[in-house]
Amino acid sequence: MFKGFTPQTIDFMWNLRLNNNKIWFEANKGSFQQDFQDPMKALGKEVFERIETDYGKHGFIHKVSRIYKDARRVRDGEPYRCNLWFSIERPSEEWTSTPVFWFDLHPDNWSYGLGYYQAKPVTMAKFRARIDRDPRKFDRLIASLEKQDEFILDGDEYKRKKEAPSSKAASWYNRKSFSLIHQQQNGEELFSSELADRLVKGYQFLMPFYDYFITLDSEPDPKEVYNLPF
Repeated sequence: MFKGFTPQTIDFMWNLRLNNNKIWFEANKGSFQQDFQDPMKALGKEVFERIETDYGKHGFIHKVSRIYKDARRVRDGEPYRCNLWFSIERPSEEWTSTPVFWFDLHPDNWSYGLGYYQAKPVTMAKFRARIDRDPRKFDRLIASLEKQDEFILDGDEYKRKKEAPSSKAASWYNRKSFSLIHQQQNGEELFSSELADRLVKGYQFLMPFYDYFITLDSEPDPKEVYNLPF
C-alpha cells in the first residue's frame, strides 16, 4: 500500500541531478530503491488496482518507468533520469501515439493527467472529422471542464488555424497533440497516502475523455474516405 513519498525522495532526485554518473548512482542505489522506486511502484500499483476495479473491461495495464535512459538518448553524458513516472494504458506497440493516464514526479514538481505523448497526424485528422460530424457531442464532453479547476488543456498548436465547427471546440481542433494535465510544485501532499485518492478521482473524471479518444484508432482515415487534404 502506498504510504506517501518522503523528503528523502526529493533529496535523492536533486542529488542525482547534481551527480548524474554511474559511480554516484551505484553508491546510492539503495536509496534509489527504498526512497524513490519502491514508493512509485506502490503508488502505481494501488492506483491501477482501484481503477481496474471499476474499469476492468478496458483491459488496462500499468507500467513504471526505468531510471536508466535509453542508450541512444545519452547524449549529455548523464545516463539516468531524474524523474520517474507510471502509466495506465492499453497494451500497444506504439504507446506514444495512444492515449494514456500518467503520473510523473520530478525534483521540483509533479504532474498527472491523460493524453498523448505524440498523437499521429492521422489520429488528429480522425479527431477533427469526428467533431465535424457531431460537434454537439464533443461540446457536451468538454463542458465538464468548465466546472473544474484540476486539469487544463495542453499541447502544441498549428500555426495556421483550422476553422472549428464550434467556438468551444476551437482550442482542441487546432492541436497537433494534446493532454489534459494537472501540474504543481512538490509539497506536503506528496508525503501523504491521500495522493493516491487524488489520482484515482482525477482519472475517474477523465475516463469519458479516454473513451472518446481511444475509439479514434478504429475509425477509417478521413483522407481516404472523403478524399480531403488533411
